[in-house]
Amino acid sequence: MTELDRAAELISGAGALLVCAGAGMGVDSGLPDFRGTTGFWRAYPPYARLGLCFEELADPRHFASDPALAWGFYGHRLALYRETVPHRGFQLLLEWGSRTPGGVRVFTSNVDGQFQRAGFPFIAEAHGSIHYLQCLDQCTDVIWPTDVQVVLDVDTMRAEPPLPSCPRCGGLARPNILMFGDFSWLPSRTQAQLDELTSWRRDVRDLVVVEIGAGQAVPTVRRYAELASASSGALIRINPREPEIRHGRGVSIAAGALETLDALKMS
Repeated sequence: MTELDRAAELISGAGALLVCAGAGMGVDSGLPDFRGTTGFWRAYPPYARLGLCFEELADPRHFASDPALAWGFYGHRLALYRETVPHRGFQLLLEWGSRTPGGVRVFTSNVDGQFQRAGFPFIAEAHGSIHYLQCLDQCTDVIWPTDVQVVLDVDTMRAEPPLPSCPRCGGLARPNILMFGDFSWLPSRTQAQLDELTSWRRDVRDLVVVEIGAGQAVPTVRRYAELASASSGALIRINPREPEIRHGRGVSIAAGALETLDALKMS
């Protein structure tokens, strides 16, 4: 029996399905994976000229020190994610999970909102979402949907005024995303999602975890998938570069998301 056959057998016999997704899940939709500085600069040539890497730009301090730079980066990503159509692998996972007695849930480090666009009803966004904002100065703990259009100079990747603002105090707003070294992120929206996911996990039986495109550089998704599948060993890890399962049992598939999901559909 091949690894694909084993994965298909696990999914067909699942009592519930948990999809754990990292950045690799969106690559087949045309989204950049930001793997390494070279990969990031390939996606964003202006930042290569400026010598700025992803980790430097995804730093909340820029919203206070250089808001045009900060919103240039996140404004471009917001527009990109709004225009992106989820690939058919999302729909396959939704269909498989909806057939199980316990249904389907998602745990993801992605902030792009692709699972919502694909129709998944319950998603835990571990790092928040670019489609929601919070006040930079935390004048309120309210988190609100992003309804702004950020205009930017594509040569400098800097946002033009007016920048997104807080409806309460009029000060600068920032995405409700957990960034690097971020001590001002408001976690309440994400925490409510995680609480719902934890409650669901307690109630389901024969849980199968499908982890897709989650690397070891930021291991949030991999760790959660391993924890969720620890009792059953029903972990399917799909990753073209880092598919190994070092702890516990499971199925390891060294391939991309859409390629594998299409193959599972055929098996």
